[in-house]
Amino acid sequence: MNFIKNNLANAITLGNLFSGCVGAVHLVTGDYQTTAICIILSLILDFFDGFVARALKSNSNLGTQLDSLADMVSFGLIPGLAMFKMLESFGNEISGIHFPFAVSYLGFFITLFSCLRLAIFNLDEEQKYYFKGLNTPSNTILIFGLYYAFKHEEIYVHLVNNSILMLILTVLSSWLLISPIKMIAMKFKSMKLQDNYPKIALLIGAIAILILFKTVGIPLVIIYYILISLIFQKQLK
Repeated sequence: MNFIKNNLANAITLGNLFSGCVGAVHLVTGDYQTTAICIILSLILDFFDGFVARALKSNSNLGTQLDSLADMVSFGLIPGLAMFKMLESFGNEISGIHFPFAVSYLGFFITLFSCLRLAIFNLDEEQKYYFKGLNTPSNTILIFGLYYAFKHEEIYVHLVNNSILMLILTVLSSWLLISPIKMIAMKFKSMKLQDNYPKIALLIGAIAILILFKTVGIPLVIIYYILISLIFQKQLK
């Protein structure tokens, strides 16, 4: 019984990793819809592994390391692959400049900075009630959400077909992951209404965006999340 109690959260984390692996394979083969399902499953499992660990009081250093390693695939490799796919059509040329390698490989800078972000998070004891920099799940929703909306409804076509804009997005995404900007975390330090205005504003705005724009609104939710976090910087502590 103790074995199950001590390892249930770790099993959920490994489920997140498995889902991420399956999602990455399907993204490579072009089945972006299955990848979307895998990302949603990974997001759910990533939430519940921590919830279960706290509920069963089975938090451990092993669980912390497993969580980051699983996230590295589900929320590190997958957004890098999504950017790789979006840059693939440009070959080795950007605005008439030829490179000795395929431009699409630059998409993996998102994966590299995701790894760096996860390592920093593990060592930073400050990020208890807010995130410092964009967390990897949100970044995955931003990058893959853009890819999904582009493939599903052929929206954002002018953005995805512009190599300069896509490289700017790659750089911006990579920087946001390790930036000093405080980002809202859905962790409650206080139940007072005034202390939770940022979270309330985030939830109401995100729901409204998804209702209004549906699939197209997925990356817009993350942009809204970043903007709301910037507005409430002084209240995040």
